[in-house]
Parts: sequence; structure tokens; C-alpha cells
Amino acid sequence: MTSGLRIAALCTLLVCASAVVAYTVLLLSVSVSPCAYSMSRTLLAVTGLDSYIVSCADEASTVELLSSDGGRAKTTATGGPIVTDLLLCGKPNLPPNAFPVNLQCCPPMPASEPVNFKLPDPSEPLRTRRPAHVAGAEYMAKYERAIALMKALPRSDPRSFYQQANIHCAYCTGAYRQVGHPELAVQVHYSWLFFPFHRAYVYFFERIAGKLLGDPGFALPFWSWDVPEGMRMPMAFVNSSSPLYDPLRNTRHAPPKLVDLDFMGAEKNYTDEQQIIHNLRIMYKQMISSAPLASLFLGQPFRAGDSDKPGPGSVEMYPHNTLHVWSGDISRPNTEDMGDNYSAGRDPLFYAHHANVDRIWEAWRHINNNTFHVDFKDPDWLNSSFLFYDEEARLVRITVHDILDIEKLRYAYHGVSLPWLNARPPTTPNVNVKKGNTSPRFIRFPVSLNVAQTIEVRRPHMLRNKPKKRIQGEVLVVEHIVSDGTNIVKFDVFVNAREYEKVKPSGREMAGSFVCLKHNDMDGSLIGKGLNSTMRIALDEILEDLGANEDDSVIVTLVPRHGNVRIGGIKIDYIIGE
Repeated sequence: MTSGLRIAALCTLLVCASAVVAYTVLLLSVSVSPCAYSMSRTLLAVTGLDSYIVSCADEASTVELLSSDGGRAKTTATGGPIVTDLLLCGKPNLPPNAFPVNLQCCPPMPASEPVNFKLPDPSEPLRTRRPAHVAGAEYMAKYERAIALMKALPRSDPRSFYQQANIHCAYCTGAYRQVGHPELAVQVHYSWLFFPFHRAYVYFFERIAGKLLGDPGFALPFWSWDVPEGMRMPMAFVNSSSPLYDPLRNTRHAPPKLVDLDFMGAEKNYTDEQQIIHNLRIMYKQMISSAPLASLFLGQPFRAGDSDKPGPGSVEMYPHNTLHVWSGDISRPNTEDMGDNYSAGRDPLFYAHHANVDRIWEAWRHINNNTFHVDFKDPDWLNSSFLFYDEEARLVRITVHDILDIEKLRYAYHGVSLPWLNARPPTTPNVNVKKGNTSPRFIRFPVSLNVAQTIEVRRPHMLRNKPKKRIQGEVLVVEHIVSDGTNIVKFDVFVNAREYEKVKPSGREMAGSFVCLKHNDMDGSLIGKGLNSTMRIALDEILEDLGANEDDSVIVTLVPRHGNVRIGGIKIDYIIGE
């Protein structure tokens, strides 16, 4: 009996010692190389630690919140870049009532293998893109002429407007499958591919236009919806006799109507001044508060073998997505043309819209307190590639690495001010008052977001107490965001606003919105149909403004605005660096 007790005691000591060692090793690991270690759930249970360990290595290399994978296919360092091949382009997954019936989005097959992209000659004229609202009649007339020439080409020509519009359809509806993983879609939205893909798309579109015009210096106009003077649909696109006109737009949003960067079907009764202030505050949130790091601005890693749509960057969600909905015809079942991925490229406004999205990327790189924001340096991002036909109708393979320097691509942007830099949202008084001893009710996830849900989210002490220079960011993670993809989805996220109804849409407590267009993966041949994604919101500046830096927890409220969605969980993670 005594021997048995001694053995039991010894075993207990060994278990405790193991736990202490594990705990010590973890703490030492975090302090020496915080991005290199994670712990199994079993070990976490033994040590009592929370699963908030973050793999960040170098933010510019890759940032991944290990505790917040959203239930998706695991990302590994050996996943490899996303690669597309015309032989793996097939039937798109279109929404009901899409037109024309039996639409095929894949480009024509080439006579030879694709060639690798080469940068243009440095002696080429620098193409300077100008804001559409001040470009002038002659400049816009060139764009009209270019679109007319594209539309006059036979549909079999890859440079025709028909084929150019279908590029977006092919890359955004599951028509392309991953090389090596044909059961998985290539989707350029809701990941780190969003910005580089659309830059390449607009780049080749612009060069084709210049070739048809016989003008190597031709540059696309951009729709500068982020500045007050550009917050209307440019007049050149409204003339019904112009090649730039698209009848499938929201007729209520023709000039002089101001854009609503938060639009999701319902019109706001704002004065012009109120709408401009609202828009500028949204831009501040998405460009400053919510985008201190590449993973938060550009989007989450998407590697070969991963299911698509891992998580969008701040600007992609809105104003990018909301402007697509604002521009499309909401009387149509799919808000065509701009409001659905399969049809968006049919509207000439699309290319001016995405030229501005590209300009926004360039602006983000330069607004980090006089230093540069840094893009990813991860080889899986840099070596991901897309296929486009160039101005000579040659099929070209272009990588993300190829398109990072716009000067080398021989284009630039005409100077536009950034008034949203000074549009920091105000706080709303008395919206987080705790009534008595009541706390937010316990929520068992997953939960269908049919009504507003409020939860108290704990901030983990262990990582929060690390030296400030080591913490790159505190991030609220809304994970396992699941929808069948048959409808547009939007929900708002409020921080420390129990009475969220009192907060204006651009108020400080409204931390962000999740916005997703339709994703109709409905043919049954794809893994990861519909939407299964995550949302990440930087908390640092928000908590500073709310005076909540030292609080142990954060009150988070999710408010449904459009569509049906299920939420799998909410947590706070810390991105830790050297």
C-alpha cells in the first residue's frame, strides 16, 4: 500500500514537473523566438494556458494566427504558391438567373505555351492615370474610344471587351482550379491575392486599350471615390449613348448622388456634408485603424492546397465590396452588373473602380508615419501567378513579384489628396454603461446571426504584458463565418457599445463590417462551397480612443445587416514580433 502511494506521488510529481517544464519552455520560447512555437490543446489543458500563441516570424514574411484558423484546411510552409493553368479552367459556378445561359468564362486556348512576363522597357512613356472627375473631356473620350474598339473586336479575340470582362468571371467563380489540387478552386477574393490580381488585370487591360488606340502613353482614368470631389459616379459613365454606359446600374445613384461607402441596399437620409464626413471616417478606419499590418490590409495567406476565401483585408470588405453593390442594379436578382463577381467586368466603370483600389494600395504603403508599410515577403505570395493575354494577344504568366513596383510597370497616379488621413472617428458617450451586475449572456458557438449577439471577450494577460515593441498588434478575430454563398452578407462589429443603436455608422465604437458578395459554388464538384472565412480587426487604436487599453476584456456586439450567416467563435489574438 505504502509502495503504491509512493508510486502515485512520484507520478504526480513527474506530471507536475512536466507541466512546469512545458510552461517554462513556452515562456522562454515566446521571449526568445515568439513566432516559432505553438502548443497542442492537450498540453494547453495541462498548463492552463490559453491558445493565443501566434506564429508571426516576420510580418512581412507571413503572419498567421494559429489559434484562429477558422476551421479551414491547415496552411503549411510547404503549401506553395497558387498557380493557374488554362487546362484547369472549366465550368463556372454561377448564381441562379445568371445570363447568358450556359455562360463560359474561360479565355480562348492559345496556340503555344504561355510566356513569362517581362517588365516593359524603361524608355517607354510613363502612363499617368488621372482621376475621372478632373481628367477632362479629351482624356475621357480616349477611354470611350478604347472601350468601343474592344467591343468591336470579335468575341474570339482575347483582347475583346467580352473576353476581358470574362477574366473576372473565370477567376472569381471557381472556373479555375488549383494546379495539383483540381478539387479546389482558385478564388482571388478574400485572401492576399486580391490586390495583386486586380493590379495585373487592370495593367493588361490598360495596355490593350493603348495598343488599340495606337497610343502607348494611354492611361486609364480612376474613380477617386475616397475624396469628396470624386464621391460621385463620373459623368462620362452616365451618358446612355456612350460606350462607357451600362444600363445595369442603380439608376438612383447617378450624379449628383454621392456614394455611400457603407451601402448595403438601404439609402441613408444624409445631407451631402454628412455623407462626405461618413465616407471619410470609413476610409480612415479601413486605411489606418484596421490596416497597420500587411495581413490586415492585404488579406490572409492562400496557398496551394488551401480551401479558398481564408479572410479578406480591410479595404476589400468595404469600401470595395460596398461600392460594387452601390453601383449594381439592385432590381436584378444578382445586382448585375457590378454587384456580382461573374458580371462585374462587363461594366466599364469596373476598371476605373479598380484603378482606384490599386491607387489605394500604393497610398497605404506610404502612410505609416513617414515610413513604408511593408508587403508580404512570403515566397508563396510572391510566386503565385495568373494568366492574362497581353496587347499582342500573347498568353502571359505573371507573378505577384512581377507587379509590386508600379514605376517599373511604367505607370503612375496623378496626385490626389488624402483628406481621410485626418478623419479619425469620434467616440460616442455613454453607450457601454453596465446595468447593475448583469453581464452579457453566455453564447454557445456556433450561432446563427439572426439577431444581435453580445459577448465579453477576454484579453489574454500572458501576451499582453510582453514589451510593447514586441507586440505588433492586438486583433479581434471573428472566425468560422459560414454562409451558403447565395446572398450578399453584411454584419457590423461593435466594440464596448452595449447600446450600439446609439452609435452612428462611422462612430469609433463601430469597429468594422464584414461584407461579402455572393459566392455560388453550387455544382457539387468543389471542396469548401459557399463561404467559410474569418474577419480580423485591429484593436489597438480603437481601445486607445475608448480608454480601454488596461481593461481585462472587451464587449463585442455582432449586428446582422444583410443575408444569413453563422459565426463559429470570437477571440482576441496578439501578433508578436521581434
